[in-house]
Amino acid sequence: MIVGCGEQMTCKIERVPTPDGLMVLHVIGRIECTDVATLRESMEKEKTTKGGLAIDLTEVTLVCQEAVEALAVAEATGIELRHCPAYVREWVSRAKEHHD
Repeated sequence: MIVGCGEQMTCKIERVPTPDGLMVLHVIGRIECTDVATLRESMEKEKTTKGGLAIDLTEVTLVCQEAVEALAVAEATGIELRHCPAYVREWVSRAKEHHD
């Protein structure tokens, strides 16, 4: 399943179930402020997946501050961030420190 983000589809979210029951949300493109609500809805919908939830950021090219905040909250609540670009990892870490 592919979920388009925003009106101009700046990002795409693909649901990728793994054999061990983990649901991976593979995010592709730019996560702009208009896309954050869709990302949050996708995370909330999949959070109850029995095997857990991960977000794969391999193909993310740009994130807005609001997306960084959402990713920081997601990670703090147990959602795994996979293949997080170094600059996004740094911003997420700072956001988490700011909220602690």
